[in-house]
Amino acid sequence: MIQSHLKHFQLGNVNLLSGEELPDAVLAYRTYGKLSPEKDNVVLLPTFFTGNHIRNEGFFGTGRAIDPVRYFVISVNLFGNGVSSSPSNVSALVNGHNFPHISLYDNVFCQHRLLTEKFGIKKIRLVTGWSMAGCQAFQWAAQFPKMVEAILPFCASARTSLHNFVFLEGVKAALTADQNWKYGRYDTPPETGLKAFGRVYAGWAFSQTFFREELFRTLGFETVEDFLQDWEKDHLKWDANNLLVKLKTWQTADISANPLYRGNFQCALSAILAKTIIISSSSDLYFPPEDNKIEVSQMQNAELQIYDSPWGHCVASPGNDPEFTRFLDSAISELLESDIC
Repeated sequence: MIQSHLKHFQLGNVNLLSGEELPDAVLAYRTYGKLSPEKDNVVLLPTFFTGNHIRNEGFFGTGRAIDPVRYFVISVNLFGNGVSSSPSNVSALVNGHNFPHISLYDNVFCQHRLLTEKFGIKKIRLVTGWSMAGCQAFQWAAQFPKMVEAILPFCASARTSLHNFVFLEGVKAALTADQNWKYGRYDTPPETGLKAFGRVYAGWAFSQTFFREELFRTLGFETVEDFLQDWEKDHLKWDANNLLVKLKTWQTADISANPLYRGNFQCALSAILAKTIIISSSSDLYFPPEDNKIEVSQMQNAELQIYDSPWGHCVASPGNDPEFTRFLDSAISELLESDIC
């Protein structure tokens, strides 16, 4: 499989939707496969909340529906994830608590610059991704409807619901209650807050049935405490300001919250031209099927496929459920192999 090293696209100073500026902005990305002479084999995979380009590799590969032998795969890192421009890796002017608010609109605007200015791409065959990456797929299709031929968001939504917003307020409160947080001006990482963030997050990432049936044992944990401690350790790896920048991006996700649609959500959904399959987990507590049903009812060419599982949102995490992987690949193949007008 042909793949590039991690590359960095220099954006210069970026004017953001909030009215703020991100100076010397950088998008980090990696490509897999070869761009066809016609530039018609592009598959874009943005990254999810705690993801990066490496973790995206669990969604494609040789013999998979997204096979880099056939498709040119671009895996692009979300602002705030510690790889693209983030509070932890920018100049002192905007680092740490000074980092500006970045919307999904801003992320997609900059990703569009990468694809058009760096590669000369005019059409995207498919934009897909899990969770916040799927939210970016929705954003792409609304923001650049004539460019995107198909999208497949899974465990995602076109607008963050109020219930999802409140969950995120909870994990944010757990983190910022740490006395070492110091409103983002910390000298020592707020480890107690980061661990609390992970514990609260774990309860929402999986369903009630997952815990009732103690399915965490299938992941190698003998007790729920072992499971929670693993989530603590995972979140200790993250810079707190990075987490909260991405969290705000998630909280404010809305494909209509921009000058194109001026808050008219129904108009933004109906403007999507891309052939769309949305995959929802039946027990996802962040992005429940009910929200996706409303979205599909207002889109031109969309269908909802619900995967029945007790694994909640994390059914899509690579390695958790092989059957979901087959379900996902089948839907992706349906889009990639169809005639899209």
